[in-house]
Amino acid sequence: MKLKNPNHSAPDMAEAMQSIRPVICYSPETLPQPDMLAMTEARKLAVKTADITIAPRDAGCIEVPAGAFFRILSVDGPQVGDLNLWNAHDLTERFYSGKTRALHGTHVSTGDRVWSSIPSMRPMATISDDSLDWYGFDEFGGSVHDVIGTRCDPYTGRLLTGDDYHYCCHSNLTRALASYTGLPLHEAEVHVHDVLNVFMCTGFTRDTGQYFMKASPVRPGDYLEFFAEIDLLVGLSACPGGDCSSEHSSDTASCHPLVIEVWDPGEPARKRHQMPQVNAYSRTHGIS
Repeated sequence: MKLKNPNHSAPDMAEAMQSIRPVICYSPETLPQPDMLAMTEARKLAVKTADITIAPRDAGCIEVPAGAFFRILSVDGPQVGDLNLWNAHDLTERFYSGKTRALHGTHVSTGDRVWSSIPSMRPMATISDDSLDWYGFDEFGGSVHDVIGTRCDPYTGRLLTGDDYHYCCHSNLTRALASYTGLPLHEAEVHVHDVLNVFMCTGFTRDTGQYFMKASPVRPGDYLEFFAEIDLLVGLSACPGGDCSSEHSSDTASCHPLVIEVWDPGEPARKRHQMPQVNAYSRTHGIS
C-alpha cells in the first residue's frame, strides 16, 4: 500500500510523468480466439451427465472431459466459490490466475479463457456463458468473477489473528483433492493454487489500491459455465464468507451450497474438439 504521506518530495516533472497515458501490456486480440459459434452448437446437444453439491465451508472435485461443459450453479442463496482447475492426467498443469488476469483483465466473463501454468501455458477452459454478465463494473470499480484474490487460507489467518481456522478455501480444497486422488494431505496441498473467485464481487480501492470485497449480486439460479478445452479435474470450495459482504474465514457468515453440473454434448461432438497443444516455446531460455 502506498504511503499517504510520502517520505520524498515530487520532482518538477511529476505532473507530466503522472499524466502519461497507460499502455495495455498484453493485447488479447492476438491470442487464438475460441470458436464461440461451435461452442454454442455443441451446447445445444449437451445433456447433464453428472453433478456434485458442494456443502457450505467445504469443497469437492469432479472430472470433466475435453469438449464437455461444466456449470457452477447458485442454488439456495448468495454464495461465492473458489475454483481450482487441474489437467486430469497431470496435476502439475494447473490454472494460472496471474497470467489469466494479465491476458483478460481482473475479472472474467463470456469468451474469456482460463490458462494453465508454465510450461504448458494453454487454454484449460473457455467461459461459455455467464448469467451475471449484466453486472459489468460498478461505481466502486467492483465486478464479479475475479482472478485477483488468492484464496482464504489458514497461514494468512494465523499471521493476522494468531488462530487456526481449518475451513477456509485453501484447506477445503486441500481436503477435497486429497480425498478425490488418494494423495496424502501434505502432497495434495502443494497442488492447491490461486483461484478464480466465482460470483465474488471485488475490486481495488481508488485511493489506496487495496483489494476489496462487497456483497455478491448472485441469486439462486445464477451460473458461470465453462467449456473444457482439455480433460479437467475441477475443484470448488464454497467459501466460508458466504456472499463475502463482510468477512471471510468465518463460522458466523450465512453460507449456502453450490452445485457443479457436467453437460456432455456426446462422444461425436467431443471427438470433433481439438485440444489445445502445450505451449510451443522451445524452453532453451537462450542457451543453444
